[in-house]
Amino acid sequence: MRLMGRIWKWREEDAGAFWNEARTVLTLNGVIAVPTETFFGLAVNPFQEEALDRLFTLKGRAPEKPVLVLVDGREMLNQVAREIPGQARQLMEKFWPGPLTIIFPGLPHLPRRLTAGTGTIAVRQPRQPLTCRLISALGFPITGTSANRSGRPPLIRAAEVAEEFGEGVDLILDAGPCPGGLPSTIVDVTGASLRLVRIGAIPPAALAEIIPEPGRIPAKGGAR
Repeated sequence: MRLMGRIWKWREEDAGAFWNEARTVLTLNGVIAVPTETFFGLAVNPFQEEALDRLFTLKGRAPEKPVLVLVDGREMLNQVAREIPGQARQLMEKFWPGPLTIIFPGLPHLPRRLTAGTGTIAVRQPRQPLTCRLISALGFPITGTSANRSGRPPLIRAAEVAEEFGEGVDLILDAGPCPGGLPSTIVDVTGASLRLVRIGAIPPAALAEIIPEPGRIPAKGGAR
């Protein structure tokens, strides 16, 4: 019989107990699956090299692919971003919390596994209150890469995550199925002009209110 990760059914009265359990798991280089506004994400402490190694092995992720992190708001950006350009502030004001991932200049001490040596860091504030509350309780960002093995579809149900990863995931927060749909839109604000890296849940037309000429933004495929 295949062993599976432990599913924690959400109950508001147990919130404090879950925050403590999650903190313990992450301190020990563990992996937690958390819901987002799109799919389940795999969360580890992004500042722990051993935890990141485990995450990459679990997903079968190529080492040249960076990993995004989730924050509970703009103040937490100071833990990972070296600079917050003006247009990034406008994007956050309009689309955070929500499915917009923004690539910032990263702080120099960030693990190479996290940034893939790019010097940048991809960040999102999810529109999922429980996950944001967890991040607030922890006091630091968590990784938010989608809960799937590389090349396979992302997962929307806790039971699917448990079946897919078995004991590879230590704890799964089950607050009902995630909405699914398109992944987050990714915008890079590290260059002289903003670059649309991936079209996702937020269409270019919506970004045009902040970025006047979205048609001129060079787009390329990719995921974080």
